[in-house]
Amino acid sequence: MRRMVTVLVCCLTVSACGGGNSYLNASLKPAELQGKDKAWFEKHWGAPDGKTARFFGGETWIYYRIAGGRSGPPLFNFSPNECQITLTFDKEDKLTDYSYSGC
Repeated sequence: MRRMVTVLVCCLTVSACGGGNSYLNASLKPAELQGKDKAWFEKHWGAPDGKTARFFGGETWIYYRIAGGRSGPPLFNFSPNECQITLTFDKEDKLTDYSYSGC
């Protein structure tokens, strides 16, 4: 019984570590995202965590996501990387620039 529980815990740990972060992966492909409109981002990424109007028109959107992290010696001591993705849109609501930090 004890061995079965150990195997189950190991399988769950390995499966939890195998996933990627779709927001971070998408932000690393600027050629594919360049020219996408706000509606596309709302549909695929959800509502932004913050919005601000730009002086000469357009908007800047900010998304906060967790993109991986590090585990310390104790098994459940996980320190996530908090990622901030900033998207800049022009007057026609098309993506013109983006940046990310903390990823």
